[in-house]
Amino acid sequence: MKRTALIYSDEYLKHKTHFHPETHKRLEAIIHSLHKSGLWEKLIHLAPRAATREEITLIHTPEHIQNIEAACKQGVGNLDPDTMICKDSYHVALLAAGGVLTAVDALFTGQINNAFCAVRPPGHHAETNIAMGFCLFNNIAIAARYAQQKNYCERVLILDWDAHHGNGTQHAFWEDSSVFYCSLHQYPHYPGSGAEEERGAGSGEGFTLNLPMPVNACDQTYMQALTEKFIPAAEKFAPQLILISAGFDAHTADPLADLAITTDGFRHMTDLVLKLAEQICQGRIISVLEGGYNLPALGDSVAGHIQELLG
Repeated sequence: MKRTALIYSDEYLKHKTHFHPETHKRLEAIIHSLHKSGLWEKLIHLAPRAATREEITLIHTPEHIQNIEAACKQGVGNLDPDTMICKDSYHVALLAAGGVLTAVDALFTGQINNAFCAVRPPGHHAETNIAMGFCLFNNIAIAARYAQQKNYCERVLILDWDAHHGNGTQHAFWEDSSVFYCSLHQYPHYPGSGAEEERGAGSGEGFTLNLPMPVNACDQTYMQALTEKFIPAAEKFAPQLILISAGFDAHTADPLADLAITTDGFRHMTDLVLKLAEQICQGRIISVLEGGYNLPALGDSVAGHIQELLG
């Protein structure tokens, strides 16, 4: 059995978003499922630390950080029609980004083999200077840059299987050949980006791989895209770390997308990426929660995903 870490804190529940799909109940559903399945006791439990402002500026502008902090100090409100905050959201967002950095440190210092970061708010829609799509700071993009800054690795691969395209992550590395970004997502759908012809620019051209999925795309469609397009590209890139933007809103029961991935489908996808990681980067995988809004489906899918990570 692998040494798989769970990064989680009850502090993540303090990002209160009343009458909103991205609710604290998502994490409660995951924790309940891990207890029910007996996986809780098999995990290495790591407490997250808050990311520093300097670490957040690896991706975001200082003005963006100041704007989020100021808005949260004013209390409950919306940054846009989709993105809700409360007085604790700034602190929780720092802890979400820092939770992934906690996993990066533990992985590269040999404490763990892989990790799942049960963090919120999610991150992959957050642009360098804009909060959007439920996201304040781009947790996974910050983690990729952090791993490079700490000289843990040079090449990072980000696989994003959230139902919605990770516009913020794509743009963060648009002209960068050291981070390969691959996304499978419903298209066309929110946020509107992620067409197949979006491949990066400058030195980053060819280091973005978008695999748009049609409505009702199922397990077989996803596995075929991963096997035929993602795996060869990943093998050629030869990353030293794989990060997964693990959204579970492609599930057939999810209310915010029109895809048809099953709970077993997420397990098969996880197994495929695990085998790739064993082959090319010593099994180094950090998985970071993004979407997933049907609570029973989310809990079951995350439990299956973690069971595969444990081996």
